[in-house]
Amino acid sequence: MKPKGLLIAVVLLAVLGGLIWWSNKKQAAVKPPDTTVKILSIPDDQFQDIRIKNVADQIIDLNKQDNKWSMTQPKPLPADQDAVASMVSTLGSLNADKTVEDKATDLHPYGLDIPTLFVTIARKDGKTAELLVGDATLDNNGYYAKLPGDPRVFTIANFAKTNLDKAPDALRDKRLLTFDPDKLTRVGLDVKGQAIEFGKNGQNEWQIVKPRPLRADSSAVQGLVDKLHDAKFDNTESAENAVKKFAAAAKVNTVTVTDAAGSQTLEIRQDKDKNYFAKSSVVEGAWKTTPEVGDALAKGLDDYRNKKLFDFGFNDPSKIELKSATYAKTGDKWMSGSKTMDNAAVQTLIDKLRDLSAAKFSDKGGGAPAFEVTVTSGDGKRVEKVTIAKQGAQYFATRAGEPSIYELEGSAVDDLQKAAADVKEAAPEPAKKK
Repeated sequence: MKPKGLLIAVVLLAVLGGLIWWSNKKQAAVKPPDTTVKILSIPDDQFQDIRIKNVADQIIDLNKQDNKWSMTQPKPLPADQDAVASMVSTLGSLNADKTVEDKATDLHPYGLDIPTLFVTIARKDGKTAELLVGDATLDNNGYYAKLPGDPRVFTIANFAKTNLDKAPDALRDKRLLTFDPDKLTRVGLDVKGQAIEFGKNGQNEWQIVKPRPLRADSSAVQGLVDKLHDAKFDNTESAENAVKKFAAAAKVNTVTVTDAAGSQTLEIRQDKDKNYFAKSSVVEGAWKTTPEVGDALAKGLDDYRNKKLFDFGFNDPSKIELKSATYAKTGDKWMSGSKTMDNAAVQTLIDKLRDLSAAKFSDKGGGAPAFEVTVTSGDGKRVEKVTIAKQGAQYFATRAGEPSIYELEGSAVDDLQKAAADVKEAAPEPAKKK
C-alpha cells in the first residue's frame, strides 16, 4: 500500500473509533427506562380495612381505628401491630417481578380463576383496591397475581404472598400483658407466698416497697418489666390443652402491673416437664409461654435487692472520708488538706468503692467496726456512710439509716483497704527550664 493510502486508512480508522466511542458514551449516559410494573401503590395512612379471603372461603378482616389495628373476623381480637404493619408494607408498594401475559383470556393455568387469595383494601378516601393471588410459578420463585379488571397477569415475590397469607393466630396480638411501660407505677409479685412490690421514688428509680422498704437493683427490676412487656403466649399448644395443663401445673408467681389505665394480672405455672403456662387478665383462656418469661418470674426478693454498698454510680464523688483521711475535689485535683493527691490513686479508690458489693444478705451481723467510709456526691446532695465490721474471718457492712446487713467477701475488703493505703501525694511538677 502506498504511504498516502496508508495515511488515509489510519485517519479513517481513528474517526470510526471516535464515532464508536462517542456512541457508546451517549448510550451509557442514557438511563434505561424503568420497566418495573407497580401493581399497587397505597400510602400507609390510607389503609382503613384489609379483607383477605382464601381458597377455602375463610375470611380475615382487619380494621384500623385510632391508629391501631384489630381483627374483626373470624373473631374480634386485638391484632399484632407488627404483623399487620408488614402486610401494609407489602400491599402499599407491590411490584411485579415480571409480566407473564398482557391480555390473558384463560386464568385457569395461573390459578387465578379460583384465587388462592382475594385481597380487598378499603381506603380512608373511600376508594377500594383489590388483588388476586393465584398458584406458585413453575419454578416456585414466585406467585401469579393480577388486578380485577386488568387483563395482565404478573408474578410477585414469594415473600409478598407469605406476608398476606396468614392464619388468624399469626395476626392476633399474642401479648400476655398490654401495659404502657412508660406509665408503669407499680409491679407486684407473689412468689411462693411472699409478696414483693416495686414502686418508683422521687427520682423515678425503682425501689422495693414490700415486704419492707429496701434499695432495689434498678437494672434487675427494669429487666423484669421488659420481660413482662415482651411476654407472649405460644399457640403451638392448643388452647384446650393449655387450659388443662395450666390447671394441673404448680403455681410459680402471680404478677400485678399498674399503669395509668389500671391494673393487669398474670399468673405463671410450671408443669412436671418444666413447661410454663400463663393466665392473663387481658387474654381469654390459658396459654403456654416461653421459658424466658417463666424464669424471670421465678426469682425471689434477694434477686431484686441492690447489693452495691454505694449509689453514686458514675456520678463521681466530690469528697471521700475513709478512716482518718479526707479527700476533697477542687477543680480537677484531689486534695487532702493543703496536699495535692495523686489523681490516679484516688480514682482507683473510687473504683473500688463503686464496685463494693455484697456477696449475700445476712439476717444478722456482728463484730467490732473495722472502719467507716463516707462518700459525698451529686454536688453535695448525696451523702452515703458505710460501716464495715469484722467478725472472725467474715466482714459485714451496713449503710447509715438502713436496716440491711451486707455480707462482704474478704478479698473485696482487702482490695479496698489496699487502694486506700496506696493513695499518696502527687509527684511534684518538674521545674521549668529557664
